[in-house]
Amino acid sequence: GMRIVTGSQDRSAKVWNARTGEFLFELKGHVLPVLSVAFSPDGSCIATASEDKSIKLWNARTGSILRDLQGHPNVVRSLAFSPDGERLVSGGDESIAKVWDVRTGAALIQLLHSRTVQSVAFSPDGERFVTGGGDRTAKVWDARTGAALFDLKGHPDMVYGASFSPDGERIATCSG
Repeated sequence: GMRIVTGSQDRSAKVWNARTGEFLFELKGHVLPVLSVAFSPDGSCIATASEDKSIKLWNARTGSILRDLQGHPNVVRSLAFSPDGERLVSGGDESIAKVWDVRTGAALIQLLHSRTVQSVAFSPDGERFVTGGGDRTAKVWDARTGAALFDLKGHPDMVYGASFSPDGERIATCSG
């Protein structure tokens, strides 16, 4: 795309021109630091997650707020759009991951890790997603039903990141 979004300790997200580095506009509305940001696949929407327990959806062209998603009982640390842009997965403290309907703002699924959910990612086909957490595992879930499919164990510490390969056949994780 032509834009970059960054989240900040100053409670905002900023949108930049990806070719020139020019600052375009600021997304203000969170009351605590912004920990995760994501563009929808079509580039029309930006999602921001914050220490203030909320997720906000923004118009990526104008910066106007579209939706305020409430329902996490604590810090929201990560988020990712489904490949079709219709769902958003989020993870945070209190061991919770949620799948949201982007259009309505409804929470569709709520899942539990045994500790903080630090990272989330959808598979390229949108059928599964992975969560990485403070319990030193990455868990793979059915994106429609929320059924746990399997755990990826053996990490030495919290799983800080997890990502599917482009063909959806492999998952890369990082732990420290």
